[in-house]
Amino acid sequence: MCRNVSLIFFSLFAAILTGCAQTPPVSERPQMGNLLLAEPAPVNPRSEMAIVRYNQVLTSPALSDEDKAELHFQRGMLYDSVGLPGLAQFDYTQAINFKPDLAEAYNSMGIHYIQQSDFIQAYDAFDSTLEINPEYDFAFLNRGIALYYGGRAELATNDLNLFFEKDDSDPFRALWAYFAHHDVSALEGQTYLASIRPTLDNEHWATTLVDLFLGTVTENDVLNSLLDGVKSQKALTDRLCEAYFYLGKFHMQQGNSGVASNYFKLALSTNVFDYVEHRYARMELNRLRDRASSAPVSEE
Repeated sequence: MCRNVSLIFFSLFAAILTGCAQTPPVSERPQMGNLLLAEPAPVNPRSEMAIVRYNQVLTSPALSDEDKAELHFQRGMLYDSVGLPGLAQFDYTQAINFKPDLAEAYNSMGIHYIQQSDFIQAYDAFDSTLEINPEYDFAFLNRGIALYYGGRAELATNDLNLFFEKDDSDPFRALWAYFAHHDVSALEGQTYLASIRPTLDNEHWATTLVDLFLGTVTENDVLNSLLDGVKSQKALTDRLCEAYFYLGKFHMQQGNSGVASNYFKLALSTNVFDYVEHRYARMELNRLRDRASSAPVSEE
C-alpha cells in the first residue's frame, strides 16, 4: 500500500547539518539548501515474518543439503535487507558449506568482504562466483567495485566497462565505470563519461546525475528533478538513498569534504540497507576520514 509522501525542506545553513565538523565555505552552503528528506525506510513486517518462517523450516530434519543451502541464502538476503549483516554473512557461509557451487552466495559474501575492506577475500569470492557461473553479471560489478576500493582502479575499469556494456542505457552502470576511470586520471574519467553519454536513457532520472559529473547541469537541477515520477514514500526514500550517495561522490571530487560527508550520512540515514549506495556510503565516509587524517597540518 502506498502512503502519502512526507517531505521536509531544509533552508538551514550547511553549518547546522555539519554538526561538530568545521563550517564549510560559503560557496558550499547553497548546495545543501532546499534539501529533500524522506522518512527512513521502516523494517518490512513481511521480511520479519519470512525470517521467522525460514527459522522454522530450517529445523526440519527432512531437508536435503541443497534445500538447506537455498534456505540459508534466502534468509541471508532477508537479514541483509533489514540491516543485520552479521547474521546475513553467517547464512551465506552456511549456504556455501551445504552447496559449494552456489554462485549467488559467493557473490553476497564478496560484498560483505568489501564492506569490511577485506579485498583479497572479496576478489576470491567474486572469482569463485564467475568460475561457477561466468554469466553472473553482477559479479563483474561487485568485483569492479572491490578493485576500485582496493586501490586497483585500472583493473576495476575492465570489469565495470564490461558490466556497463551489458546495459549501456543504465546511468548507474555508467557512473561506477566512470569512478574507476576517474581514479586512473580525472581527464580519462571525463573523456570516458562523455563518450558513453549518448547511449544513456534520457528518461531515467539518474541520467541527470551523469550530466552533473559532466558539468552540463547544476546540483539544483538534480535536486529539482528528484520528485519526478515518485508516487510513494518508499520510492522517494529509495531514490534519495541513491541521489545522496552520488551527490556525495560529486562533492568529494570537488574537494567539498564537509558537504560530501553530510550526503553520505544522509544516504545511510535512509535505511535502504540492500542498495549498493547504502552499502558503500560508510566506506566513502571512512575514505574521507583517512584523507583528513593524512592531510598535512598547517603550521600557521
